[in-house]
Amino acid sequence: MKFKMNHLLSCLLLLLCSTVYGQQKYVMVIHGGAGTILKKNMTPEKEAAYIDELTKSLQAGYEVIKAGKSSLDAVEAAIHVMEDSPLFNAGKGAVFTHDGRNEMDAAVMDGKTLMAGAVAGVTVIKNPISAARAVMEKSEHVMMVGPGAEAFAKQAKLEIVDPKYFFSKERWEGLQKAIQQDSVKTVLDHGSKKTEKFGTQNRDYKFGTVGAVALDKAGNLAAGTSTGGMTNKKYGRVGDSPIIGAGTYANNATAGISCTGWGEFYIRNVVAYDISAMMEYKKMTVAAASKAALEKVGKMGGDGGLIAMDQQGHVAMPFNTAGMYRGTVTADGKIEVFIYK
Repeated sequence: MKFKMNHLLSCLLLLLCSTVYGQQKYVMVIHGGAGTILKKNMTPEKEAAYIDELTKSLQAGYEVIKAGKSSLDAVEAAIHVMEDSPLFNAGKGAVFTHDGRNEMDAAVMDGKTLMAGAVAGVTVIKNPISAARAVMEKSEHVMMVGPGAEAFAKQAKLEIVDPKYFFSKERWEGLQKAIQQDSVKTVLDHGSKKTEKFGTQNRDYKFGTVGAVALDKAGNLAAGTSTGGMTNKKYGRVGDSPIIGAGTYANNATAGISCTGWGEFYIRNVVAYDISAMMEYKKMTVAAASKAALEKVGKMGGDGGLIAMDQQGHVAMPFNTAGMYRGTVTADGKIEVFIYK
């Protein structure tokens, strides 16, 4: 009788713990970019605007998951909200290249099938994340770039807009400031020989990239990232966001990951896949793997952040900058949004 009673109490305790932990299970995590985001530089109105848009993004994704649709649908819905807002460096709020154009990149990945799609250097697609998904689902390829990607998007019946749609006064002024500060960086090579590195030197010209990771009711993960790249970028520069394994990755066996920051360092460190690999081969938690991967970026001189979530709904949101626009929603719909450290 005593054994039966103890067994019953154990079962009740297990059920109670499962219920408590179940309430803390996350189904979506998003980011709106990392960088020098300081409260002293933020007006109350702008802070409220960011919180509102991040909340709307989480709500959009959560409604999709709640309705029983796929994690891919949720990621696309959440990113659409941020792509349609001028506050973020993606879609409507994309930054300008050196030539005064808005060139956008995006990627999406399905954790169940490991299918992926990406576009880079597109200028007329209203929602690049949808173009990335179309590449994944409606083509034999993983990545398309420039005019070819745009022609494919038209064929896939995606919304095409005039490039003027992406213009914003704030981003244009940001380009003018960047042009004044940046042109050619001269460095010393091997102690004496002078070499010139052409391109844009990072001066926090990239925060605002958006991303989302979702976990649906079927237990499938998906991740997506969308960006306008780096202000004043030249020569068709492409960052980490559309590169599978660098800025975006998802695998049901490990985690879904979306990165934001100085893209060159995320590419060189293959950050998103590195997190997945550490989880798979070293059996690290999503939090420990995410922390270790970002530390590698920092040691090399890069900055930024990332979001990651495993199949159990555990979330990691590390960053090594002053702030990162980010937020989560739990399985029971509790939304939390953060900006600063």
